[in-house]
Amino acid sequence: MSVYVDEIAVCIKNKSWPYSQACHLVSDTVDELNQFAQQLGLKQKWFQGKSLPHYDLTKGMRHKAIRQGAIEIDRDRFVQIFRKYREKTGLLK
Repeated sequence: MSVYVDEIAVCIKNKSWPYSQACHLVSDTVDELNQFAQQLGLKQKWFQGKSLPHYDLTKGMRHKAIRQGAIEIDRDRFVQIFRKYREKTGLLK
């Protein structure tokens, strides 16, 4: 089992996300994702589980996640993880 961070991307700031850059923290399992996020100091309320379980990370938190063992992935690998999850859960039909 592994935890991954994708590439930093420009994002639109809003009330709930005041940052101009972000990435995603994802994992092979939700339990592993939440455990890793807790170790990073992320709040459980930041968990997003509707389409693909993930946490949004700032650039600084991305660096911290990598130092703690998260694997850097590119957009193609992120899409593969997303599709695999949706197939496994029946969300992709």
